[in-house]
Amino acid sequence: MSFHISAQNIRVDDGHILRATLKNAAGEDVESELDLNRYLGNNDGHFEWEAADFSGSAQNVNFSVEGGDSVPILRAQLRDAAGEWHDRDINLAERIGNNDGAFEFRMSPPDTQAQRSVLTLSVE
Repeated sequence: MSFHISAQNIRVDDGHILRATLKNAAGEDVESELDLNRYLGNNDGHFEWEAADFSGSAQNVNFSVEGGDSVPILRAQLRDAAGEWHDRDINLAERIGNNDGAFEFRMSPPDTQAQRSVLTLSVE
């Protein structure tokens, strides 16, 4: 499940540490944290999942829960290869979930086209 659905007091500290009080399977509150630098990078001025250390080339990092669906959004200015700064944002619920009161990073789903190719090759 996306972490923000069962979370309270969600925040990002030190520009890259996601912290919140999450519910575990028993309904108890559990303090949890996740270092976003382990999973989120900066690719030429754009956030990139399954990369690392975005905060090393970021400034004005801030976090907010936005909209009617309470979407957890991380915003920052990210530096590109030319040294220019760009305003960017990313929905943390895309890849971060709650696993029994602990933050859990979810890898991207496999490429559907690649899966079809593998299945086609397997059948032939």
